[in-house]
Amino acid sequence: MPNPKEIVDEKKIYRTLETTQNQPSRTIDRILGKSLEKKGLTLEEASILLNVNDPAIVSTMFDIAGKIKKEIYGDRLVLFAPLYVSSFCINNCSYCGFQSDNPEERKKLSLDEVKQEVEMLIDMGHKRLLVEFGEHPKENPIDYVTEAIETIYQTKKGRGEIRRVNVNIAATSVENYKKLKSAGIGTYQLFQETYHRETYEKLHRNGPKSDFERQLFAHDRAFEAGIDDVGLGVLFGLYDYRFDVMALLSHAQYLDKKFGVGPHTFSVPRWQPAKTGDWKPEHPVSEDELLKIIAVLRMTVPYTGMIISTRERKEIREKAFEIGISQTSAASRTSPGGYTNESELEQFTLADHRPLDKVVESSLDRGAMPSFCTACYRRERTGQKFMDLAKPGDIQMYCVPNSILTLSEYLIDYAPPTTRAKGERVLREHLARIENPNIMEEVKRRLIRIGQGERDLCF
Repeated sequence: MPNPKEIVDEKKIYRTLETTQNQPSRTIDRILGKSLEKKGLTLEEASILLNVNDPAIVSTMFDIAGKIKKEIYGDRLVLFAPLYVSSFCINNCSYCGFQSDNPEERKKLSLDEVKQEVEMLIDMGHKRLLVEFGEHPKENPIDYVTEAIETIYQTKKGRGEIRRVNVNIAATSVENYKKLKSAGIGTYQLFQETYHRETYEKLHRNGPKSDFERQLFAHDRAFEAGIDDVGLGVLFGLYDYRFDVMALLSHAQYLDKKFGVGPHTFSVPRWQPAKTGDWKPEHPVSEDELLKIIAVLRMTVPYTGMIISTRERKEIREKAFEIGISQTSAASRTSPGGYTNESELEQFTLADHRPLDKVVESSLDRGAMPSFCTACYRRERTGQKFMDLAKPGDIQMYCVPNSILTLSEYLIDYAPPTTRAKGERVLREHLARIENPNIMEEVKRRLIRIGQGERDLCF
């Protein structure tokens, strides 16, 4: 087992946070200028920015983070939906609606029910899902997980299908990660929740998730199994957000150093209550603090995708899209069977209840391009290959054309007339910005083919 201090050196993090307070403006200006080079920041530089509380400087941080995001990812916003498959769980996480102490009735989808849920999501226009399972060796064995994934990929309706399935399951063995890999998953996501060991152990009272190091080194086992696209995250509110951001960045550096590949994504969920729970966080994170977290992450690790969920209300999500977020869930439900039936037992409550079409329309109104692209992992642009394109910003030569093509599919197959009109205007604008004339002409040809009924013409 590796040494946990390679990822989380608590004394070093505390010392860095303490010694980087109240820095002179010239130091902050230097760091902000350096971030514009899009080569990343050191942990010490990130700590200085985390300690900034001057509203004017924070506003400048937002502007710079937004500029970096646009230069690397463009104006696109990748959309997905979570699919909760089972709420059976043997862990007793204090903050979670699925905790084992919760007496509410549990739900586990049959494969037929998985298909029904997927058909509902396809009818909305979704192409990418994040599947979620509670941890339960009897109810949710790895074979059940992989069968559910296979069912999702096999489900078709009209012209629609799910082309990428990302997975969030509990930390597991190399053997089980190999089974996930064989099932054709996209990104494997697992959040440490909090990197502060004492808090972690207090909140995870029993069950296998109570093992801090089992959780911490899960991504190592995933890499060993051949999964080279992984996502990290923190549930903000469990502990001091500055500590957890520093540890999250340290974890990213650890993976990059050990495996040559940093995380494909960071997720930034902020604790929200479950309907059936009464736990309250000791370290609540405000909306303004969440936005600062997003900006610091974008400046420090500019090439990493960032995900925000429907935990946050519309106004905060749209600000987050501007300053660093590149992926977001839309029209989410957080209970098994939630797309076809209401359920009392949800993992947490939501703040943005808009249907997918309204999220798309809102993005179009801002001139941004909603994207349903799933091309990279199916074109083997994962791991090191993806990072080699993402770090210098070259990934846009694939992202922009694929975003245009998948948005065109959505507009033709699912969008109401008003959304389609707005979308066609945005498509024309983004098509005109493609600098390579050969790529532009090829995109035009493929748009014609999509209009004639072909689908999935990705680069």
